[in-house]
Amino acid sequence: MTPRYRNPQAEADAVVGDGLTARVLEPSPPAVVTGPWYADDPAAVGEADQATARVVTPTSAGDLRWGDLAAADETVAEFCGPRWLANYQPLVSVPDHYPVRRDDLHRLAYGVVSNTRKAANGKFGLRWTLDGFGTPFFGDDTQVRVEGRMLVRQHRDRVEAETITTLAAAADFLGVEATSDQAEHDTVALGDLDRPLTVDEELVAFTSQWFGMATAALEELRCTPGAPDPSRVQLWPGHFDVAVEIGNADSEPVSRATYGASPGDAAHPEPYLYVGPWGPIDHGDPFWNDAAFTGASLPYAAIVGDPNPCGIALGFYRQAYSRLIGN
Repeated sequence: MTPRYRNPQAEADAVVGDGLTARVLEPSPPAVVTGPWYADDPAAVGEADQATARVVTPTSAGDLRWGDLAAADETVAEFCGPRWLANYQPLVSVPDHYPVRRDDLHRLAYGVVSNTRKAANGKFGLRWTLDGFGTPFFGDDTQVRVEGRMLVRQHRDRVEAETITTLAAAADFLGVEATSDQAEHDTVALGDLDRPLTVDEELVAFTSQWFGMATAALEELRCTPGAPDPSRVQLWPGHFDVAVEIGNADSEPVSRATYGASPGDAAHPEPYLYVGPWGPIDHGDPFWNDAAFTGASLPYAAIVGDPNPCGIALGFYRQAYSRLIGN
């Protein structure tokens, strides 16, 4: 499939029609050129395009949920499903030889894709996108994204794409250097930049489904009434996970934690949900069950096949939220 121009906000507005303004989970143009996030906010509902418009959101923060529209209109339901706005679908089985293939996608994310945004505004956070992941729009309405086996650069209404082969070729296509400046403790080494990457459509589709599901759950968690100091939901290229931070880092006890979804790492060969408290935990509470870090995790096997994986994820996060912050 040839990549095309994307404006997720405009696509959604066309679906909901007159009198409604849509909010979506994907980044959309125009680029946000002021801090601190330099990115659009999927959960923002206070700035409808028309003073009288009701806001349709994938979370409970708006006037109307996408799920309400999807329940009454099959066309809307088909639009919502792959975009994780509503009409959620079960997750699929983990692909063969997954860890090696996942690590190559990880290398591409932090070694090349994130560097395009970082060069423009100093930010390297990424976001989930339909059929892949990519940057928020930056600079002069530019976005870089992975879409299937393609590396895509969209600048205004112009779209260029190149098949993913090596890190060196990807960096050359995007005009950046393949580096690992934002490497973190679980970041894999870039290695030989000319080695062929094991990135294909099956892998990207699987990873995108995982990140999309997690983004929907985390955005809803972020909208919890009274949630203290929530950050933005981002795909961190160093860890290669989608995460949000919520809570008070200065309270006693510390209530802040990172709530996230990893596609897997050295200690977890398959994807998993996690909560990493910033402060001490009750080690006598079996909820805090992970042996590789101080916190809780829920393995992919506990989620795959469930008709509402987003509900499972949100329930897991809320169990941690209740322990750390309260109901």
